[in-house]
Amino acid sequence: MKISKEKRKKISEHILAFLYFNTPKPIFTSFVARETARDEEFIKKLLLELKNKNLVVEIKKNPKGKPYLKRSRWRLSDAAYQAYNNKQAP
Repeated sequence: MKISKEKRKKISEHILAFLYFNTPKPIFTSFVARETARDEEFIKKLLLELKNKNLVVEIKKNPKGKPYLKRSRWRLSDAAYQAYNNKQAP
């Protein structure tokens, strides 16, 4: 089943909004997938697309500095956070 570009864009916007409301805490891919009620692999593809657009930052190490083998955490990039923050301010 193929998802249209418009729906992919809306899901990506939902991901960005979710990360904005959880800033500065980085969120695991599985939590983002649970929040958007989508498959983890699909969400990971969208997150990687957002990473290429410099909207999100991938964190591949745990808080102690050890690299994750199969996991990633995500947070909004500073530029994307500023854009959202300016849009939210009245």
